[in-house]
Amino acid sequence: MKSKYLSRRAIVLHLCLVFWVAMCAVAAWWQVSRAVQGNSLSYMYSIEWPCFGVLGVLGWYAMLNMEKVTANQEAARREYEEHKRAEARAARAASEEPEDPTLAAYNDHLAELASEPKKKLWGH
Repeated sequence: MKSKYLSRRAIVLHLCLVFWVAMCAVAAWWQVSRAVQGNSLSYMYSIEWPCFGVLGVLGWYAMLNMEKVTANQEAARREYEEHKRAEARAARAASEEPEDPTLAAYNDHLAELASEPKKKLWGH
């Protein structure tokens, strides 16, 4: 099994992180040097760039630890949702009050939308 830290995607993320942190360090150093020269606004920027670097590290960590949903988990989720929809339909059918036809049509439409597979983003 491939390590999550050595996959092609992870190596690209590592390289992006190194570039990002280096650029934030350079920008912070530049702003510190400007602040020392008398630019008072640069004091704020000299604090801001390290914060951007930290945010980059947090984003890198989050992207490395995003878990992919397995086929079994997806099948279990679909089965659970279908079971809940069946329970809802049975509860509607068993209720003593007649359901408004407009509401019933809307609920059926929502159930149909929920049963369609979701579009996957970014080709995953």
